[in-house]
Amino acid sequence: MELSTPLQYVKGIGPARAQMLAAKGLETVSDLLYYAPFRYEDRRNVKSISELAPGEKAAVLARIADAKLTNFRRRALGLFEATLEDGSGSRLSARWFHGERYADSLTPGTRVALFGKVELDRMRGLRVMVQPEVEILSEDDDEDETLHSGRVVAVYEAAGKISTRAFRKLIDRVLKEAPMPEDALPSSVRTRVGLPHLATAIRETHCPGPDASLALLNEFRTPAQTRLIFDEFFWLECGLTLKKTKARAATGISFEITERVRDQIKAMLPFKPTAAQKRVMQEIADDMKNPHPMNRLLQGDVGSGKTIVAAQAAIIAIENGYQAAVLAPTEILANQHFVYLKRLLDKLHYVVAPLTGAANAREKQQIKRLIADRYVHMVVGTHALLQSDVVFSKLGLVIIDEQHRFGVRQRLALMEKGAQPDVLVMTATPIPRTLALTLYGDLDVSTIDELPPGRKPIVTRHATQSQVEGVYSFLAQHIKAGRQAYVVYPIVEETETTATIKAAESMFEHLSSIVFPNVAVGLLHGRMRPEEKDDAMMRFKAGETKILVSTTVIEVGVDVPNASVIVIEQAERFGLAQLHQLRGRVGRGSHQSYCILVTSKLNDVGRERIRTLIDSNDGFHIAEMDMKLRGPGEFYGTKQSGIPGLRLADLMRDADILELARKEAQTLIASEENKEDVRAVVRYIQEHWQRRYALAQVG
Repeated sequence: MELSTPLQYVKGIGPARAQMLAAKGLETVSDLLYYAPFRYEDRRNVKSISELAPGEKAAVLARIADAKLTNFRRRALGLFEATLEDGSGSRLSARWFHGERYADSLTPGTRVALFGKVELDRMRGLRVMVQPEVEILSEDDDEDETLHSGRVVAVYEAAGKISTRAFRKLIDRVLKEAPMPEDALPSSVRTRVGLPHLATAIRETHCPGPDASLALLNEFRTPAQTRLIFDEFFWLECGLTLKKTKARAATGISFEITERVRDQIKAMLPFKPTAAQKRVMQEIADDMKNPHPMNRLLQGDVGSGKTIVAAQAAIIAIENGYQAAVLAPTEILANQHFVYLKRLLDKLHYVVAPLTGAANAREKQQIKRLIADRYVHMVVGTHALLQSDVVFSKLGLVIIDEQHRFGVRQRLALMEKGAQPDVLVMTATPIPRTLALTLYGDLDVSTIDELPPGRKPIVTRHATQSQVEGVYSFLAQHIKAGRQAYVVYPIVEETETTATIKAAESMFEHLSSIVFPNVAVGLLHGRMRPEEKDDAMMRFKAGETKILVSTTVIEVGVDVPNASVIVIEQAERFGLAQLHQLRGRVGRGSHQSYCILVTSKLNDVGRERIRTLIDSNDGFHIAEMDMKLRGPGEFYGTKQSGIPGLRLADLMRDADILELARKEAQTLIASEENKEDVRAVVRYIQEHWQRRYALAQVG
């Protein structure tokens, strides 16, 4: 058995089971060795039924004598009860509420292992376990029963029909028969951090010793677990550091920051920048002066003024004889950027042109010619910018907005239209620091962490579906006072479903004909033609439409200062980050603004989300909470962003180990004395980790 052996050739697996394992990403013996338990159970106290004492936690091996399922129809509890015997002369009752799933498998004659707290049923004089952990034993299980009881036992997430018990047997076989992976962690790092050898860490993670601390195991803080977590972060951070080092060594454009550039920026600015904007602009200017390509992420909360910072960067490029390109994910956002940037840059006599899918063939052709001949200083567009026939005369700066909506290839396609242009990627989705440094570890990160003065915090309120009439009355007061409002039907996936659009259309009919018959109500959703969307948005921006019924097509970037109320229907269906983005459509003017979250059923997580939004307007705090509630993959679509799937490490729980691994990786790569170690690290990453490093790279 080798580490590269496909799992279907391992005894006890075969083709059918191998397919189930492959669905979990487990394809080779090596993958199985790294498949870590998600929790541990203390089964050191194994007793016969006659030895069980009420109040203690214990493990019992017994056979089911009889079993029955009782349905409590009114509460739909479905009580499943089994009586067990083990030859010790006593009987044990085991009960599971909502136990319908056991009815077919826990039948009389079945041998089982139970783990739980013992209680006493005084009425029947029986020992009882309520909701115990249960594993079905086969008749030949006695020989390896020590794997499953009499010790601290690893619990694995099942894969199809492969139970946690089956995983224990398979992993035990692999641990006995397969070689251990190479311990490639430099010994200097291992010694300094105080970590065990890799082989020891793998064995003890799967099979904790007799004195193992159950508390530390379930907190993932034993030396063995810490070693495996550290490894994942260390190789990731080495890969990121090497990529960043390589990018910084590349030859790029060295832009000059002349007096003329400074004067043009001052002439363009419509207001006094905040201290955060000044700091970030200085970071960008310093990058652009360097003779290496800039790869910088600019993140800032909704309305923090990222576009004005991007405009300043564009002036530096334009004044040095280069062109700038702005790539936006939607027509609405591209058009808005175009209007805003044109207004800012027109007075400096720069030519700003739009290039989106909405333009007709003749207009597109004309704009493409102007770009190629350098008559256009800045082009603002959507995916239309990426087409092969869009040729720049001298592209020096690429600005990508809401960059997580673009794939790595799309970013590279735009960059390749210039000779090593500087790249500024922007996002209004605040990213917790631990995730930002991992997702964008190969980028330099700038953060605008304050809002422009005069912005009032948005007041957020919660209403149930039964209180919606009161919500409409509140909305009517604001319309009467001359304000405008959004009513949003969110969508769950990237594509707008027919059902969602029908819901938005029927709400539009309901609001315009019944609730607000004398108010101009508009409709906006993703399936409308581009010209219809533009028309709906322009009418709302011009104040002709007072209420805009929309799907989440308005989530990003739409800026209407007179809109002071947003009502979000079915708010329980969404994560905090998206709700915060939607809320950011209001609060852009001088009037007090409100966000009303309308929900139907709320579970505990839903209630926590609503409470967080009511209590805070801080996007970074909200992002941290969203990660805690949903996990980093769910929160930021990290599979799309390319973050490697972490096996055991957790970005929130293990932030301290991540910081340590980053420091060690950066120290090692920068070290002049450890060149051989660095070469070994590079070889190891190329051989074992290369395919996992398609990160959020921009170069």
